[in-house]
Amino acid sequence: MTVQAAIEETLRSALVPTYLQVINESHMHHVPPGSESHFKVVVVSEAFRGQSRVARQQAVNRLLADQLAGPVHALTMRTMTAEEWRASDGAVSDSPDCLGGSRHGMANRG
Repeated sequence: MTVQAAIEETLRSALVPTYLQVINESHMHHVPPGSESHFKVVVVSEAFRGQSRVARQQAVNRLLADQLAGPVHALTMRTMTAEEWRASDGAVSDSPDCLGGSRHGMANRG
């Protein structure tokens, strides 16, 4: 099973989302082709009702602890209730371009 499929399966079974999108953004980073290390998750679930944004993200991080401890290096997420999703018209911002992480910082050192 791919990392992406494992993330989808975990979130579907635990959160029963009305909308779920798991996007592999690894190609936007300095990793080998075919990598599964950087993901964006958009999840709409009534399980989030009454929770702060931080609590929602902590819940997702707990659910994906195995992936985050292993192959997943970075996870961007948008967690919403159905009401919030409707209010946003389903708009989710694009991820920013990768600046190269530690490589970028190292290039600026003398």
